[in-house]
Amino acid sequence: MTGQDQVDPVAPKRSSLFVFLPLVVFSVLAGIFALQLISGRDESVIPSALIGKPAPDLPLPPVDGLRRDGQPVPGLDPGSFKGQVTLVNVFGSWCLPCRVEHPLLMQLAQDRRIRMAGLNYKDKPENALRFLDELGNPYAVIGADQSGRGAIEWGVYGVPETFLVGRDGKIAYKHIGPFTADSIRDDLMPAVEAALKAN
Repeated sequence: MTGQDQVDPVAPKRSSLFVFLPLVVFSVLAGIFALQLISGRDESVIPSALIGKPAPDLPLPPVDGLRRDGQPVPGLDPGSFKGQVTLVNVFGSWCLPCRVEHPLLMQLAQDRRIRMAGLNYKDKPENALRFLDELGNPYAVIGADQSGRGAIEWGVYGVPETFLVGRDGKIAYKHIGPFTADSIRDDLMPAVEAALKAN
């Protein structure tokens, strides 16, 4: 018998391992997914390294041409956070989820205990103006972040994203994705109440 005629005794074991490997990987991934579903954890509330730390000290200029009640809307000045509870919402006119959550932001703007601030991310001024003219402007101040540097400083994952800054100028809460009525009631408002009671 030549060397070519010999049968490798390890070959069947190796081929059966490759047959079951995809099944094992699928089972592990399915288990992880099932645990996430069962946990009931809200994935829109992601821990941030900035929670409990001062808001980024990066002033942003106003959106060119934006006016409210006949007055120019100021840019985002981190120095103005101290002494009031501020909700900083990162948005863009090109962002569909931003459009979906906007009516809820308009309702939040009616709560005089909260100062609404916007961070207009990678947007053209004319598009931001059109967006706010059509849907309303809930923001007392808006910083134009055309380069995206501001969003990097804030640790933004995507748009929309919202930060609650306490009277001490520190970030108290972060929400990723568009707000819903439930997330405002169950997550944001308890954080607002806690921020109002602090200091």
